This record gives sequence, C-alpha cells and structure tokens, in this order.
Amino acid sequence: MEPTALSRPAEVAERMQRLLYEVKRVVVGQDHFLERVMVALLAQGHLLVEGVPGLAKTLTVKTLAQALQGTFKRIQFTPDLVPADLVGTRIYNQKTGEFATSLGPVFAHLLLADEINRAPAKVQSALLEVMQERQVTIAGETHRVPQPFLVMATQNPIETEGTYPLPEAQVDRFMMKVLVGYPSEEEEFVIVQRVTGAAVDVRPVVTMEELLDLQRECRKVYVDPSLMQYAVKLVAATRFPQRYGLQNIAGHLTFGASPRASICLIEGARALALLRGRPYVWPEDIVDLVPDVLRHRMVLSYEALAESLTADHIIRRVLDKLPAPPKPLQNHVATETASA
Repeated sequence: MEPTALSRPAEVAERMQRLLYEVKRVVVGQDHFLERVMVALLAQGHLLVEGVPGLAKTLTVKTLAQALQGTFKRIQFTPDLVPADLVGTRIYNQKTGEFATSLGPVFAHLLLADEINRAPAKVQSALLEVMQERQVTIAGETHRVPQPFLVMATQNPIETEGTYPLPEAQVDRFMMKVLVGYPSEEEEFVIVQRVTGAAVDVRPVVTMEELLDLQRECRKVYVDPSLMQYAVKLVAATRFPQRYGLQNIAGHLTFGASPRASICLIEGARALALLRGRPYVWPEDIVDLVPDVLRHRMVLSYEALAESLTADHIIRRVLDKLPAPPKPLQNHVATETASA
C-alpha cells in the first residue's frame, strides 16, 4: 500500500530522530547545533560553524558518518595548503610510464574543513567550488564527489593572527552559519564522564541510499506562497531597510543578503518541518532559521561595528518589524499536500 501524505513525513521524522539519538549517545548537549546539522543533511546544504576548540565539532561529524555508514574525511587547514591537497592531482608512475589520478580528501560523504580561515584564498576557492558544483576537474577529467555530500567548515573566533577571512561572496555558499557555545556545568560533567569512561560503539542507523530518499522526500514538503513571500520580504529588508520602516538600521548595513538566503530559508524550513513530523511548513519553521541563514550574508558598516552591533542584533530588529504571517488554513494545506 502506498504511504499516505501524512504517514511518510512521520516515518522520515522517526528515522531522523533515531539518527539524532545515536549521535547524542556520544555527543553531549549542543541541541541547536545538532538540529542544524540534521537540517543541512535533509536540505543538502553546507554548514559554517563558529566556536572555540573542544566543543565536539569534529566528534559530531565523525559520529554522524558512522551512524550513516558513510565516508568521513577531515582536513586541517593551514597556510601552506595548496588546492591539490584537497581535490587531488596527477601522479607519474615510473613503472608504467603513465600518469594516474590521485583523488583528494574532498571525495567523501561528510567532509570536515577544520579552521577554514587558516588557508589561503586559492584553497578556500577550491573547496567552495566543490561545494557548489559537487565535482572536481583534474587535468581535464571530471570526477563527481559521492552523494550525498555535506561540508562542515569550522572557524575559531578567538584567534585572528595568521588567518584569511572568507570573502563575503564565498561565505554565501554556506547554507547556514551556526554559533556553538560552551556547555553548561551539568553537560560538561556528563562530557567528562563519557570521555573518561568506556567508549560508545555507534550503531549504523541510516544508509546513504536511504538518506538520498529522505532528501527527495524533503523536496516534497509543501510551502504556502504566503510563507515564500515572507521569506523574500525578510531578505529584502536587509537590502532596502527604508522600504520596510527600518530606517534605524539603514546606516548599519553596507550590503544585504543575496537571493541564496531566500532559497536557503525555504529549503531549510522544509527540512525543519520534516524533522518535526509535518508535510508542510509553518511560519515558526522559517523564523527559527532566520538568524543562522542570514548572519553570515550581511556586511555590516563601520558605524555598526563602532556601536558593537552584530548581525544578530540587526536580524532581531528585522523580525520584530516584520512579524510572521498567520498559519495557512489547515484544510487548504491538507488539499495542497495531498495533490503534491
């Protein structure tokens, strides 16, 4: 029997909850961060994570790869890295007298780019190109990365010496920028217990083929046109604040968010709705994602920096000025979902 429009999302949510539970057997706390990782997995986006060392960023991706039965690679970015160290190169074989292609570490399902701002622009560009195109060209030959493909890049906010900040045009390729904070004392107590105790064996929960099916299911989640208009309006308010009665932030923004922000809001909201067991998006799904989707896409003015304002301050003002529309009528949503 064919699954109904309502049973299928519930099944997806249950599968993702099992995956999240398996990761949380190893990783303590970080609920917001882990939820955003799940959103990125379903929405086929990439994550930029900012946090001090030791907050389980590497452990999260490694554990996720084990639970997903996928390949995991970690690249420690340093100033002496070259693009070939990431994507691969051609190697001459003296015995055969021929060149062979050696593929780099980007050819993995889950890739952790540790301290991406420590590598020079050429290396950053090489990684961001793979993220966008999901393929690499070496000596005229094209090689596609495995599917699904998720990049999680980390930045360390406490050091600026010897770093190469990501250009605004390139950081836009990341679906979300997530800020990871310190754990509470209770969480840190559990962390110490787990790390100093017996190792936890991570059980495989979802295969990569199943994850591809879940991603396809995510694209079927219904989004009401009024919610799409709301997402576009939020993004437009960062470009032309005066049009939306936000004159007080006009001098704080040099450039607003790009159309990618609107797309990522909708794609992310679909994934979040699915994680919450719904085949349709509610306004709160979009509102919850706005800070993570917008904070790295806005260029603040010197005036804002002088006043110690952050992108999150400006996003809060935009959300306060532009309240979310009411929930779409339930019968309308049910009709549209059934016909999808």
